[in-house]
Amino acid sequence: MAVQPMFPLGSVLFPYTPLPLRVFEPRYLTMIGHLLDEDDPEFGVVLIERGHEVGGGDRRSRAGTMARLLTVSAGAEVLHAVAVGTGRFTVDRWMDDAPFPRAEVTPLPELTWNDALAPLRTEAEAIVRRVLARTETGWDADTELSDDPVAAAWQLAAIAPLGEYDRYTLLQSTTIGALLGQVIDLTLGAEQLWSAG
Repeated sequence: MAVQPMFPLGSVLFPYTPLPLRVFEPRYLTMIGHLLDEDDPEFGVVLIERGHEVGGGDRRSRAGTMARLLTVSAGAEVLHAVAVGTGRFTVDRWMDDAPFPRAEVTPLPELTWNDALAPLRTEAEAIVRRVLARTETGWDADTELSDDPVAAAWQLAAIAPLGEYDRYTLLQSTTIGALLGQVIDLTLGAEQLWSAG
């Protein structure tokens, strides 16, 4: 177990996906300052299950993703930061939030690729891109994916037009096959809801 700085958010972060942040709360400004002194500035991101991102008092999910800080720039009243998701973890215990949220975490195993999954990945990508083309989300249907199949599977999960609780389900996948299968099922389910509405 390792103690990590934590940034609870109202959204799920997946491995291999970017995380743009607007940082203005004093505790997170302090956290970013702390991270900038580190050789490998990483922090954990977990989904807020209940409550708000600002002010604390939230209920936080148990599984999350580490984020490596890439860039930080200062705006007039906020810091703009960009991080990228790395490995997943589970929270073993939350520490005191002063001066910023921290938790003891245990890394989860990396998911591994099997070439037999290539047809499933192709199907998942086709479905996600088709549904993206029919919806207005933050992602374009032509969003480029990594050539690395594990990274591409997580990126598909990230761009799939799903709600945060569905994304949290995907984050907890134990195999790439399960991840891709759930991306297909959840995206088709979301498509049916939109078609019915």
